Amino acid sequence: MPQSLANILVHVVFSTRGRTPFLADRAIRLEMNSYLAGALRNLGSPAVTIGSDRDHVHILCSLSRNLSAAKLVEEIKKSSSKWAKTKGLRHFQWQRGYGAFSVSPSNVERVCKYIQNQERHHARVSFQEEFRLLLQKNGVQYDERYVWD
Repeated sequence: MPQSLANILVHVVFSTRGRTPFLADRAIRLEMNSYLAGALRNLGSPAVTIGSDRDHVHILCSLSRNLSAAKLVEEIKKSSSKWAKTKGLRHFQWQRGYGAFSVSPSNVERVCKYIQNQERHHARVSFQEEFRLLLQKNGVQYDERYVWD
């Protein structure tokens, strides 16, 4: 086959360091989402949708066939941290870890709705509860100490 083709959809989740609500201001949150979309596009991993809340981000994107999930997350966290500091968030940092979950094309619409409703969702459920549920639903073994980090 003369060309490499892939359609790997991934739901990526990561939080601010110490769950600090750096994204509490809705305008900054929306700007961050837009910035992340541009960064993903530049990495060859276009966003399907991005949603966030006060202290974390959810991204559904197509994973570039040239990047690992780890490298993708490293690059978008690094560039968006620098961007946030230009917006006056001097102490902005993302947490070290992340969650990345595969999404089948048949579930894209459902995952998009979930990601787009983060503000409403978190009126009832904390990020920690949500992340723990995502890990369980995706069969990911985890150490409880790191869910709360």
